[in-house]
Amino acid sequence: MNIHKSKLALACLAALFSHQTLAADGSLLGRLGDTQNKAWFEGASVRIKELNLSTVTKGDGSFRFNALPPGDYTLEIRYLGAPKTEHPIHIEDGKTLQQRFTLGLKEPKLDELIVYGQRAGQAGALNMQRSADNLKSIVSSDAIGQFPDQNAAEALQRLPGLSIERDQGEGRFVGIRGIDPNLNNVTINGMNIPSPEAGVRSVALDVIPSELIEGLEVTKSVTPDMDADAIGGSVEVKSLSAFDRAGRSASLTVQASRNELRSETSPKVSGSYTDVMDFAGLQDSLGVAMALSWFDRDFGSDNIESNGDDEIEQRYYAINRERIGAALNLDFRPDFNNQYYLRTLYSRFSDDEYRQANTFTFDGDDSEIERGSKDRYEVQEILSLTAGAEHQLQQWHLSYQLGYAESSEDEPDALYYSFKGDGFAISSDFSGQIPAIVQDAEAKSLSNYEVDEISFEDNLAEDQELSFKLDMSRDFDMAGHPAQLKFGGKYRSREKQTNVNISIYEGDFDDLDAGQFAAAVPDWGLGDFGSGLDRQAMRNHFNSNRSSLELAELDSELESNGASYQSDEDIFATYLMTKVDIDKLRVVAGIRYERTDFSTSGQRVELIEDEQADEEKVVNTAWQGEKQYSHLLPSLNLRYEFSDQLIGRFAYTQTIARPKFEDSAAFQIIESKTEENDDGGFDTEREAEVGNPELKPFESNNIDLSIEYYPGSIGVLSAGYFHKDIDNFVILADVSHLDAWQGFAEVTQPINGESAKVQGLELSWVKSFDNGLLIAANATLSDSEAVTLLDGERFETSLPNQSDKVGNLTLGYEDNDWSLRLTLSHKSENLEEIDGEMLRMEDAHQQLDFSGKYFINPQMHIYFNAVNLNDEPYYHYFDRRSINAQYEEYGRTFELGFNWTL
Repeated sequence: MNIHKSKLALACLAALFSHQTLAADGSLLGRLGDTQNKAWFEGASVRIKELNLSTVTKGDGSFRFNALPPGDYTLEIRYLGAPKTEHPIHIEDGKTLQQRFTLGLKEPKLDELIVYGQRAGQAGALNMQRSADNLKSIVSSDAIGQFPDQNAAEALQRLPGLSIERDQGEGRFVGIRGIDPNLNNVTINGMNIPSPEAGVRSVALDVIPSELIEGLEVTKSVTPDMDADAIGGSVEVKSLSAFDRAGRSASLTVQASRNELRSETSPKVSGSYTDVMDFAGLQDSLGVAMALSWFDRDFGSDNIESNGDDEIEQRYYAINRERIGAALNLDFRPDFNNQYYLRTLYSRFSDDEYRQANTFTFDGDDSEIERGSKDRYEVQEILSLTAGAEHQLQQWHLSYQLGYAESSEDEPDALYYSFKGDGFAISSDFSGQIPAIVQDAEAKSLSNYEVDEISFEDNLAEDQELSFKLDMSRDFDMAGHPAQLKFGGKYRSREKQTNVNISIYEGDFDDLDAGQFAAAVPDWGLGDFGSGLDRQAMRNHFNSNRSSLELAELDSELESNGASYQSDEDIFATYLMTKVDIDKLRVVAGIRYERTDFSTSGQRVELIEDEQADEEKVVNTAWQGEKQYSHLLPSLNLRYEFSDQLIGRFAYTQTIARPKFEDSAAFQIIESKTEENDDGGFDTEREAEVGNPELKPFESNNIDLSIEYYPGSIGVLSAGYFHKDIDNFVILADVSHLDAWQGFAEVTQPINGESAKVQGLELSWVKSFDNGLLIAANATLSDSEAVTLLDGERFETSLPNQSDKVGNLTLGYEDNDWSLRLTLSHKSENLEEIDGEMLRMEDAHQQLDFSGKYFINPQMHIYFNAVNLNDEPYYHYFDRRSINAQYEEYGRTFELGFNWTL
C-alpha cells in the first residue's frame, strides 16, 4: 500500500513541476440565466469546443475560463431540461470578455416551467450531479419545498442510499448507505459542525429548519481537498446567498399543523429576503440574504416496551418542540477577480418533554410495579460563523476561510420521581407487538404506592471548533490536455466537554402520601394505563422540600463525576491533487495527509461498599489520556462521458472516522462491593464501565462504480455498486479477562474489533413527463458483515443499523395550478444490538407522506401536507417479530399553510 501511495505522490509532484503553462492571453467571464432575467442556472456544463476546456456554472450562474489564446471559439452549454446551445465568442489578447448567456428554450411554456415551476429544483440538482467530478446526490431548496419535510434530515431521506433515524417520529440522524451517522461528516457552508449532544460526533440534523437551506449536497466519494473523516460520506448544508437569486427576492410562509394522536394544533412562520445593491460606489457589489424560521409544535407518542422476559414498560409522552433558526449572509464582490463573504447560521432546538411510565416486573408473588415521571426541558443550540474570500491572481485562484462553530445541549432542572408498589395482581403473556397487561383496581391507584426515589439533574454538553483552510489552484496544459493543479491545507481545533450534575434523593418517604401526585388517566391508546402523575404537583413539592430531602451523596457523586469529562482534538491536514481531461475522460487524483492530536481528561470514580471495613465511600482519581496518529490517504475519481447522455464513474478512496467521544473519553465508573459470605468470610465483587483513550480511528478502503443515463429531459436513470472494507471497527466488549482488570467480574469497554465490510447496489430513476407526471424511485440493496465480542464470545453479524433494503417512491403531478406529491419511504429491518442472548432488531419501516399545492398566482400558493399518512409505528423486537422490544406510535400530522414569494 505504501508503494502505491508513494507512486501517486510522485506522479502529482511530477505534474506540478513538468507542466507547460498556457499563455496568459485572455479570459472569459460568463453568466447563465433565463431570458427574463429572473433566475440563474447552477450546474450547467459549459465547454469551449476547440480547446476541449470545460467548467460548471456556480450558484449565481457564473463561470470562468482563464489563459485563453486570442481567437474565435464556440461555447457549448448543456443543461438538462433545455436543448444544447452554442454561442460564438471572441477572445482578445490581455482582455476579459464578460458576457451573459441564456438557455436555448424552444417554447415559452418550458421557459416558465424551468424558471418558476416545481421542476426547477429537480433540474438544478440533476445538472449539478451530472457535472460533478465525483459521486454526489443533491437536494435543492426548491426540491425541499416539494415534500412535508420539517428539517434537513427528512429532506435527505429522499436521496438514493440515505436513510434516517427518527426521534419521536421526526427524522434526526442521517445514515449514508447504512453506515453509522457518527462516521459521516457534516459541514455548514464549508465549516465542520460540532455535535450538540454529549459523547457523539453525529450531528442531529433536525436542529436545522429546512427553510434556512439553499441546498443539501451528499458526497459519497471524497476528493483530496475534502475532510477525510467521511467513511459513510459527507453532508454539506448550504445556506442562501443573494447572488444565487436574480434581483431582489422575498418569501413568507405561515402554517398550522395538527397532530392526530395528541389533538394539538401548532403554528409555524418563516421568511427570507435577499437583495443585491450598490456599495461604495460599486454597482451590484453587495449581496444581503436573511432568513428566519419559527415552529412551535405540540405532539407526543404512546409507547410500550419489554425485555422479552419478565418486564414490560408503558410510556406516555407529551412534548412541546420549538425550533428557531436564523441566517444572515453577506457577499461583497468589488470586481470579477475578488469576492468576500460572511456566512452565519443560528439554530435553537428545544424539547419540553413530560413522560409518564409504568414498569411491570413479573415474578410470581414478588411482582411489583414502578410508576415514574420524567420532567425535562432540553435546549440544543448551533452557531456557525464563516468568513472567507476568493481571488483570481493572474493564473492562480486563491481561496481561504476562517470558521468558528459552537454547539451545546443544556438540560437544566430535570426532575424524576419514582413510585413503587407490590402485592398487586398483574399478569401478561408477553405475546404480540403490543403485549396486553392485566392489573387489578389497586394497581391503578397511585395512593397504593410509595415514593421510592427522586432525582434532579443539571447537565451541560458543549462542543466548539475553530478552523482555517487555504486552497490554491491553477489551470495548465499536461501533454496537450487541459488540467488543473490544486493544493492547500486545513487546521481544526476542537474542544468537547460534558458536565453532569446528578442529585439522587433516597431514604424515608413514609410520611409522603403518593396519592397527592395523582392526576387524570392519560389518553394512552395501547391499553389500560392507570392513574396519571401531576407534573406541577411534583415540581412544586420538590422546590418546597428539596432542602429537607435526604441526598444519596455517594450515588450522586458516582453518577456525576463518572459521566463528566473533556476531550480536545487538533487536526492538521494538507493535500495535493490534479484534475486532467483526456478527451472524454476526467481524472481527479491526489493524496491527503491528516495528523490528529487527541487528549482527554476525566476521572476514575470508584464506589466502595465494604462490610468488612464498615465503610462506604467514593474515591475520585484524575485520569488523562493522549493519542497521536496520522494518515496518508490517496484517492482517485474517474468520470467518463460516453456521450452527452451516458456517464460512467469509478472511484477508489481511503477515508477514516475518529471514535465517538464517549468511547474514547477518560472515564472509569467502578463499583466495588465486599459482603460476608455463608462461611463467615468476605467476598469482593467489582464491576466497571470505562472509556478507552487508546482507541484507533476507523479506516476504510472504498470502491465506487456507477453508470448514469440522462435522457435529455429532466430525468436520470442510474445504477451503482459500492464496497467498503472497514478496519478498527469499534465494539463494546467485556475485557475483564485482561491483566489490567484482574479481580473484576465484568468490565465493559469499547475496543477496536476485527474488520467489517459493507457492499451494495444503488438504483435510481427520475423522470418528468411532458403531461405533468413526475416519477422518482430509488433503492439501495446492501449487505454487511461485522464481528461483535460479547462475554468473550465471538458473534458474526451485520453492521448495527445496517438495513439491507432502503428505498423511496414518489409519484407527482404538476400543471399551472397544481403540484401534488405522494411519497413512500421504506427501510428494511436491521440489527440494533445484541442484548444478552437475544438479537434486538428494528423492524421494517414504511411511511407514506402527501404534499399538495394550489397556485393562486405565480407569487402565492396554499398547501396541504399529510405526514405519516399510513400511521406507521416504530417497532423493535427480540429474535422474532412476536416478541416486543419497543412499540411506539405517533399518529398522523396534517399541515395547512400559505406561501408568498417575490
